[in-house]
Amino acid sequence: MDFFSDDVLFYYLALSKVDGVGPVFARKIALKYPNLKELFENKPIDSFACEGVPNGVFEKIKMFKKNKIIENEIRFIRDNKIDVLSVLDDNYPMNLKQCYDAPFILFSKGNIDFENDRIISIVGTRNITSYGSGFVKELIQDLKKYNPLIVSGYAYGADICAHLAALENDLQTVAVLGQSLETTYPKVHKKYNNLVMENGGFITEFSISDKASKENFIKRNRIVAGLSKATIVIESALKGGSLSTAKFANDYNRDVFALPGRISDSFSLGCNHLIKTNQANLLTSVEDLVYYLNWDITNKTKSESKSYEIPSDLTSDELKVVFYLNENGSEILDIIALQTDIPVYKLSVVLLNLELRNLIVPLPGKLYDLKK
Repeated sequence: MDFFSDDVLFYYLALSKVDGVGPVFARKIALKYPNLKELFENKPIDSFACEGVPNGVFEKIKMFKKNKIIENEIRFIRDNKIDVLSVLDDNYPMNLKQCYDAPFILFSKGNIDFENDRIISIVGTRNITSYGSGFVKELIQDLKKYNPLIVSGYAYGADICAHLAALENDLQTVAVLGQSLETTYPKVHKKYNNLVMENGGFITEFSISDKASKENFIKRNRIVAGLSKATIVIESALKGGSLSTAKFANDYNRDVFALPGRISDSFSLGCNHLIKTNQANLLTSVEDLVYYLNWDITNKTKSESKSYEIPSDLTSDELKVVFYLNENGSEILDIIALQTDIPVYKLSVVLLNLELRNLIVPLPGKLYDLKK
């Protein structure tokens, strides 16, 4: 939603700070009770309940008291012209919204184009080698003609290498932070802030009152993975932090790629392991990425959709899928589910039935399209 008043924003921030209310519960509660002010101020709230949310959570909402912390956060947001999005907003990043644990609130600055359908994340070790940095620079230069948005975590090594290579090639880049927008970490990267703001921006789920912790960077990694259609791991040790980003991407059913390296190189062990265990596709050039993500096939626009003979014995869900693909062209499962209002677990069966009937075809990049 667009926050038209500080009052509305206050209660969205308040819900995110109630002890025991994480992004999953907050999303469910806000969907059922759009007027959060009424939820907080209508006490006692014994009549309030939400499927999948323990009653104890509503007891904690009942005990919540207004405080200066949230008022200070709102002042910081207004003074610094920070954009605030809730997961219920239409302009919340679509890829991230599909994730079950998507942040309830996002804070951002810049001019980020989340309408770009080609969003990839590039992560890796903070101790990137010349082999890794050279590959990143060459890869992003070769990707320029596809105009992707490059996401990373603004850390040392592979992250900042990806951000700067994107800027050098006039591509948008998004830095996902593990802290609030009030500070830059590491501090040495503050010199790049204006460049990133001019062609991309910063995004975080952390407010100025959130305490710094190591866990914040794991939470950040899920956003890096969730924002993107694909995650690329450049170099990583066997226990590197970027492996958590790869795991999140796999959990979200996104494509994962890894740059292979020599078996004797410690910062290639993690990538080699991902490839060996089928947790990542081997990446040696831009052609690999373009093929798997299906970027070499021109997506149809609505105006280009063609008439299609539809069998008369399809179920209502099968008809929804056929109509959608005929109108919009190839699309990934998650988007089809969202746009047709068919649960993912049910849609998988529908797609399989249509494929067995030779009506649709799976494409590289986990896409589906009508068979022509």
